[in-house]
Amino acid sequence: MISRKYCWVIRRYNGSHTCTRATISQDHSKLDSLTIAEAIKPLVEADPSLKVKSVIAEVQSKFNYTVSYRKAWLAKQRAVEKIFGGWKASFEALPIWFEAMCHKEPSAVVHFETMPAYQGDDLVGDIRVLHRIFWSYYPCIRAFRYCKPVVQVDGTHLYKKYKGCLLVAVSQDGNNNIVPIAFAIVEGETSDAWHFFLSNLRQHVVTRDGVGLISDRHKSINAAVERSNGAWSPPRAFHMFCIRHIESNFLRKFKAPYLQKLVVNIGYSRTVREYEVRYQRLRERGEAYTNWLNRIPREQYALAFDGGYRWGHMTTNLVECINSVLKGARNLPITALVKATFYRLNELFTRKRAEVEARISAGHVFSDVVTSKLHANQLASGNIQVSCFDRLNEVFEVREMPSGLEFAVDLRGLRCDCGEFHVDRIPCRYVFACCANQRLDWKLYVHDVYKMDQVRRVYRARFRPLGNPTTWPAYNGPRFVPNPYLRRVTKGRPKMTRFLNEMDTRILRRPRRCRLCGAEGHSHSRCRQSAGANADEDAQ
Repeated sequence: MISRKYCWVIRRYNGSHTCTRATISQDHSKLDSLTIAEAIKPLVEADPSLKVKSVIAEVQSKFNYTVSYRKAWLAKQRAVEKIFGGWKASFEALPIWFEAMCHKEPSAVVHFETMPAYQGDDLVGDIRVLHRIFWSYYPCIRAFRYCKPVVQVDGTHLYKKYKGCLLVAVSQDGNNNIVPIAFAIVEGETSDAWHFFLSNLRQHVVTRDGVGLISDRHKSINAAVERSNGAWSPPRAFHMFCIRHIESNFLRKFKAPYLQKLVVNIGYSRTVREYEVRYQRLRERGEAYTNWLNRIPREQYALAFDGGYRWGHMTTNLVECINSVLKGARNLPITALVKATFYRLNELFTRKRAEVEARISAGHVFSDVVTSKLHANQLASGNIQVSCFDRLNEVFEVREMPSGLEFAVDLRGLRCDCGEFHVDRIPCRYVFACCANQRLDWKLYVHDVYKMDQVRRVYRARFRPLGNPTTWPAYNGPRFVPNPYLRRVTKGRPKMTRFLNEMDTRILRRPRRCRLCGAEGHSHSRCRQSAGANADEDAQ
C-alpha cells in the first residue's frame, strides 16, 4: 500500500486482461496478442479467412491503438487455435470424428490411406502417418442419383502449417443448384492422388454409366483417367475438358488474345455446321492454330460432338464456385476443415429442401430456371412453319419466318438440327412448334431431372447431428499424425507459387486511380500534381 494515498498498485498479474480502457495510448505495451485474440475471436469464428489488416482495423476501432502486423498475425493464429484446436491435435481428432459420423450414418463413405510412423529407425505400432483421405456423406451420395449425370472435378491448395490439396467433385440438380458430392485431402495434384480420388468416386458415389466428367487438362487427371481400367472411359463415362482452360492454354502458346473468343466459340458450337464455319475461320488466320487444336479430340471440347454428355456445361465453374466457398476453411486445421464441409452441406440441403417444398406447394411442375426457358421458347415458336414427314415416328421439318432457316426435328429421337434440344434436354422453339402443329404434349419431352419431384429427391436425405462427443463410441484405432515432409518450413507469409494468367481475376480489377487528381493509370506517388506541390513547398 502506498502511504497516505489509500490505493493499491498492481505490479504483476498472471492472467488474461478482463478490463481495458475505452482508449489506449500509443505507448501502451500490455496489449499483447492474447488480449487481441480474445477480442477478435467472434470475427475469426465467423470468417476464418479474416485478413490481418482487418484485425489491425478492428483493434484500432476497439482500442484506438494501431498494433504491428506481426502482433495482429500472432493474435489471429492464437484465435484460430483457441476456436478450432491445434494442428497435431486436429490430426488425432480426425479418425475419432469420422468414426462418430459413420456411427450415426453407416452409409457414409470414408477411406483413409496411411503410412507407417518411425521414431528414428524403430517402427511405432500405434501411430500412423495420414497420407490421403476420401469422404462422401450419404445425403450427397443419394443426391447424385437424381442430379444431372455430369461431374466436375478440381483441386485447390491448402494453406497454413501443412501443405496439401483439397480435391472436390460436384454435380448439378435440375434447378441449376451446385451439389457437392465428394471430397479428398491429398498430398498434391499428382497422378496417384487423382487416381485415389477418382477410383473412390467411381466406386462409391458415381456408380451409374453414361456420365460426363469435366476437368481441366491437368496431366495428372488424364493419367488417372487412363489408369481407371475403363471406369472413366466410353461407354461408361466420357472425359471432357473445360473450354476456359483450353482458351488459356491457347493464349499461353500463341500470345494471340484477338483469337481467344473464336476458340471459345468453336467449343460452344451446337451444330456441326457452326463448328466447321468457325474452325475454318481460325484456320484462315493460320494453320498453326488449327494444328494445335487438332491435338485435342473434338468430342472433348466441342458441344457439336460431345454426344450430349456435357448437358451444356462447357467450363468447370461449378467446382470453382465451391473452391471459393471453402476458401475460408482451407487455412484451418484438418478436422475443422472436414467439419466445415459437413455443417455447410447440412445448411445447404436444409435450405434447398425448404425452397423445393415451397415451390411444389405453389403448384409448380418444373424448376424455376427451366420454367423461364420453356416460356421463352414457347413464345418464340409462333412464326415457325411445320411440315410433317412421319407422323408415326414424329419426324418433321420446320421453317422459321422471316429468316427462312430450315431444321429437321426428330421428337422420338430427341434431336433437332438447331442443337438445343439434345444439349439442354428441354423443348426448343422448333419442338414447341411441332407439338402445337400436331397437338402433342410438349411436357413429355422435358427431361425428368427438371421436374420438381426429381429435384425434391435430391435433398430428401438428411444429415444427422453427431451430438455430444461424450456420447460417441470409443475409438480403438491408431493415432494419426501429419506427414512431417508436408510441413511448411519457411518463415513469414507464404509465397504464391501459382503461375498467373488471364484467367486470374487481377485483370478484372479496375485500373489504378490517383487519389489526388482522380485520373486513371497512375497512383498518387507518381502524380504530376504531387510533384508540383512538393516543388512549391521547397520554394517556400
